[in-house]
Amino acid sequence: MPDFTPTSIDNRAEYIEQIFEFKVPRGQRSERVDQYITRMVQNATRNKVQNAIDSGRVSINGIVAKSSKKLKPNDHIVCRIIKPPPMELIPQNIPLSVTYEDDYLMVVNKPAGMVVHPGFGNRYGTLVNAILYHFGNREAIKIDFDDDEVDVEGSDETLETNDDDEELKILYSDQIRPGIVHRIDKDTSGLLLIAKDPFTHSQLAKQFAAHTIEREYLALVWGKFKEDSGAIIGNIGRSSHNRKMFTIVKKDGKYAKTDFFVKEQFEFTSLVQYKLHTGRTHQIRVHSTSQHHPIVGDNLYGGDKIIAGGEIPTLRNKAISLLNVAKRQMLHARTLGFVHPIKNEFMLFSSELPDDFQQAFEIISK
Repeated sequence: MPDFTPTSIDNRAEYIEQIFEFKVPRGQRSERVDQYITRMVQNATRNKVQNAIDSGRVSINGIVAKSSKKLKPNDHIVCRIIKPPPMELIPQNIPLSVTYEDDYLMVVNKPAGMVVHPGFGNRYGTLVNAILYHFGNREAIKIDFDDDEVDVEGSDETLETNDDDEELKILYSDQIRPGIVHRIDKDTSGLLLIAKDPFTHSQLAKQFAAHTIEREYLALVWGKFKEDSGAIIGNIGRSSHNRKMFTIVKKDGKYAKTDFFVKEQFEFTSLVQYKLHTGRTHQIRVHSTSQHHPIVGDNLYGGDKIIAGGEIPTLRNKAISLLNVAKRQMLHARTLGFVHPIKNEFMLFSSELPDDFQQAFEIISK
């Protein structure tokens, strides 16, 4: 899998420590230390303050504090909050596989292993870095905003966002827009739609929100299906066990619907076409796993282990060979269809399976 991170640049910048000191005044009402700091520090969130306390970075009169500690007059509070450094978008001459491009938009075929947009822990080698260079930018662009300047409550129907607040602020910042209209996971390959101006971006975003964008994925999953097709419906929310994962939830969560069509079945795997009606983070990966068909190679949702075929030696050897090739989830965004906002024409694009997917297909089809 290609590495899109320049070796000469540290891709994970050092975080900045901010120190806040307070002396509780006389007449201060009884209040928990976490509530007090959240109220006193501008733009502080309860979550950040809680993280600082849990990490032992808050002290009262020189003693490490707990969240439940009640303050008294004349208490001396020292709080060290770790913040990420300012973001800087650097145009990078990274080759792009451009499927279509005009004055208003472009369709690119993203390889597996490339992150779509920069984050505080992943600043370089992303699709955005490559697009900036492709569009002719050569100067670094600084993202400078306060914690309360960016609306991070946008619908993940368009941008498929469920990340940490800091990541969302990068994605929703004006320096990223226009450009990213939707995302696919780092280790998912396939087609992405990029806008070149604010009007085109807004019109394409409306099509995503209205569910009129056509998106079809191909996936190699474990196991065989009883039905040739069907729909998977289940609200998706963040897992309570691992915040990097999502799962089907009974309460809260966001409505999600995925159609599936079994294209071909093999000894212990199936080639499945998925059609998205909504755009939740990890939607296909979560829905396929909920049906006991995790995607082959998906190390987050259990697809990187032999789920089927392991009981027969010859099949087990084939499964081992498959996993040796599938170093990421075998999921590919194959088709993308939309109405061009300027030309008012429906456009449909498709892409070939990448090499690792084809190699995996050859192993199971022998």
